[in-house]
Amino acid sequence: MFTLRACARLCAVPLACLSALPALASPGVATPGIAAQVAANRVQVHPFPNAIRYSHHNDDYTVRVRVPGGAWQDLYEYNVKVDLDKPQDAAMVYFNFDGTVEMAVQKNNGTFSNVVVRPDGKGVRPAVRDGVVYFTLHRPENLSVEFDGDHLHNLHIFTHAIRADMPAVPATLTSNDIGAGTMPDMTQRTVFFGPGIHNGEFRVRSHSTVYIHGSAILRNPLLIDGVEDVKIISDGLIEGADLTVRNARNVEIDGPIFLNPPHGTMRCITSQDLVERNIRTIGAGQWSDGLGHFACERVTIADSFVRTSDDCLTFYNHRWDIWGNTRDVTVKDTTLWADIAHAVMIGIHGNTPTPAHPDSEVLERLRFSNIDILDHDEDEPEYEGALGIMAGDDNLVRDVVFEDIRVDRIEEGKLFNLKIAYTAKYNTSPGLGIENVTLRNVHYSGRGSPSASAITGRDATRKVRNVTIENVTVGGKRLAAPEAGLLDVNEFVDGLRFR
Repeated sequence: MFTLRACARLCAVPLACLSALPALASPGVATPGIAAQVAANRVQVHPFPNAIRYSHHNDDYTVRVRVPGGAWQDLYEYNVKVDLDKPQDAAMVYFNFDGTVEMAVQKNNGTFSNVVVRPDGKGVRPAVRDGVVYFTLHRPENLSVEFDGDHLHNLHIFTHAIRADMPAVPATLTSNDIGAGTMPDMTQRTVFFGPGIHNGEFRVRSHSTVYIHGSAILRNPLLIDGVEDVKIISDGLIEGADLTVRNARNVEIDGPIFLNPPHGTMRCITSQDLVERNIRTIGAGQWSDGLGHFACERVTIADSFVRTSDDCLTFYNHRWDIWGNTRDVTVKDTTLWADIAHAVMIGIHGNTPTPAHPDSEVLERLRFSNIDILDHDEDEPEYEGALGIMAGDDNLVRDVVFEDIRVDRIEEGKLFNLKIAYTAKYNTSPGLGIENVTLRNVHYSGRGSPSASAITGRDATRKVRNVTIENVTVGGKRLAAPEAGLLDVNEFVDGLRFR
């Protein structure tokens, strides 16, 4: 039977949060700090639909979580695919918490010599006791746990603060077997996807808020087309599907986890005032970019984790039936992992002027800060660059800042590539120019097999101008001038400065 206690586990603050706390002192006995601990330390685990529990499970790990001193709770280890070169099975768990939690990870197959939790800058240091890995989280993080350097069969951990505004599961839910979800009425201003598996056409209306419960799985795309003032608030999963934002304004997307999207995670087209927060995605599909943007303005991406087998973040202008400019982009506090292609790619698609569309296009005022890049692998030398600006099709790219960027590994590729591009595959003309680019406090560990970074103009009329390289290091060596094996610069670059 679906008991009241089981229902509470599915709600915004489950009973499991309370039962995992240390016992309270006897009445009348003051215990300093207990009240604060009760308020601060809570964990919320989302039951997985029983209908697909076995088909979607990864048994490489057993993962548990608890508040300090509380009872351990099992997490469901979801199987995900990574790396299109040769797709591999990795694992993912997710939960919400406030305060502090402890985690235990058991590797179920074989022994190991060492274990790391990346990004390294998060400061999570595991300890091993009796073959089980333990560590503590003091705030929500998105992490990768890796044994003996294995990046392809790792454990992804996605966490978020407990949401006070997530609707409770209706009391009418009467079965423990969370199977087919009830299709919500998409015409309402408040839409709630409750526990279960949801199929259908999910077209979002203007002035609406969509909530996705942590035990909900959507298997069809969300469509945000020609609308305004929309919020998507999610603790749940979007599996094998993507999310499209087109001709929209004032859209906030917070929290969804995308697993195995076939052709990209999100595609944002000719839209303005977008906030993309706490987006977590893992995929190995062909042409499966992460968060893709075409001719969008005033975009903020924050607190996300994007692992893809194509570019993680893209910013383009014209392509297909899309026309326009890209302006005022902020990306911050985010982890990127490109199993194939680039962490960041800017400007390769645009408008070669024609009689019908006579103007070139501009991409300007893009800011990237506090970014961890866990890997970059690009086999085609023409396209290499964890941080890539490839201005093609008469695009002008200007006023771009990369600041406080940490790059852990480059399997094959470059740290950065600033290039006036004219590729046979994608372009009908070279880019118009690249201007006013700053790379500040960019540090690459040197691990892997990188080639030299590059700054490359096209000719005397299509140049790269005014690039500042400030405190950029490769394997601890500071870039202070063009140098063989570290940085190549051609004759069509003006105003290059090192600080």
